[in-house]
Amino acid sequence: MSRAQIVGWAHSPFGKLDYENTEQLMAAVAMPALEHAGVQAADVDGVFVGVMNNGFQKQDFQGALVAMSSDELKHVPAVRMENACATGSAAIYAAMDFIEAGRGRVALVVGAEKMTAIPTADVGDILLGASYRAEEAEIDAGFAGLFGRIAQTYFQKYGNRSEELAMIAAKNHSNGLANPYAHMRKDFGFDFCNTISDKNPYVAAPLRRTDCSLISDGAAALVLADEETAKQLNRAIAFRSRSQVNDIMALSRRDVTAFEGARQAWAKALSESGLTLDDLSLVETHDCFTIAEMIEYEAMGLAEPGQGHRVVRDGTTRKDGRLPVNVSGGLKSKGHPIGATGVSMHVMAAMQLAGEAGDMQVPGASLAGVFNMGGAAVANYVSLLERVR
Repeated sequence: MSRAQIVGWAHSPFGKLDYENTEQLMAAVAMPALEHAGVQAADVDGVFVGVMNNGFQKQDFQGALVAMSSDELKHVPAVRMENACATGSAAIYAAMDFIEAGRGRVALVVGAEKMTAIPTADVGDILLGASYRAEEAEIDAGFAGLFGRIAQTYFQKYGNRSEELAMIAAKNHSNGLANPYAHMRKDFGFDFCNTISDKNPYVAAPLRRTDCSLISDGAAALVLADEETAKQLNRAIAFRSRSQVNDIMALSRRDVTAFEGARQAWAKALSESGLTLDDLSLVETHDCFTIAEMIEYEAMGLAEPGQGHRVVRDGTTRKDGRLPVNVSGGLKSKGHPIGATGVSMHVMAAMQLAGEAGDMQVPGASLAGVFNMGGAAVANYVSLLERVR
């Protein structure tokens, strides 16, 4: 079997953008990604689109929209994937399965979301579609309220860790200064992130505004190719391993302070790769809320349960630490356009391994981990990447 490899990419800015819809956003990255890969549109065998939508715009049938920007793609099979906040990773993995099953040699993956064109209250309701509405639909403050409950439960079990959450927010905003695609390129500093104020109020106690990722528009694209095709191109980033593990959707039926599905996904990916965390140069992890990043430290094995704060305090995850986490700024600074997020995270990791990350570059980066989750750690994806060309 010929393994799928990343051979090119493109990334739009994230933020409140002038693009009217996902059709325009996807058009902004699809052809540039093919150009970066050195691949012609006529060589694409399959198009895989990641868009959650769920009411962000009336136009759906998103898989067909990529071809609107290129006549050469109009007869190429295209499909749209949706898996909540892990929609982008679902599209990547589907494209990899397509190539590795021998159905095609080149695949284009495009993730996008247009979130800022509707009222914030409507955004919150749409995002609750990624929760178990039968039990969780009435939670105040939407998905932030969901993670506020997770943080409350975590604090009750392990102690108040608000200061460490503020440190995570400050770290990611500081990192985001170097990311030209980031939605919020501003270094807020620990004191601002740790202080309740008019500009940083509680959104869903104990989570403050600076503990929450941003409502963003944006798109990102990857080109995948089989090994034989990749050998003829300028770069190739391989998946040393990849895994997906799900967890039960209803929060009432699991320990919300332990992302068990994430833990299993990390354990499986590391075991299959023959790697340990000490081998990784960096990790891009899903910091939709700062409490999520801290629990993910524990899920990946950087800290024991309840001890994620130690990793924050000792600087392990800073850019100059033992395992830099979210040197892109993460979802916290870069932004979180749902369908684009998983694709963006893989692009950020691939840029590092190719030495194309500019001011974000981690010197000598050779192996990278990506963790992207859908919902409250329900759909959990871990990719371990390495440069082979």
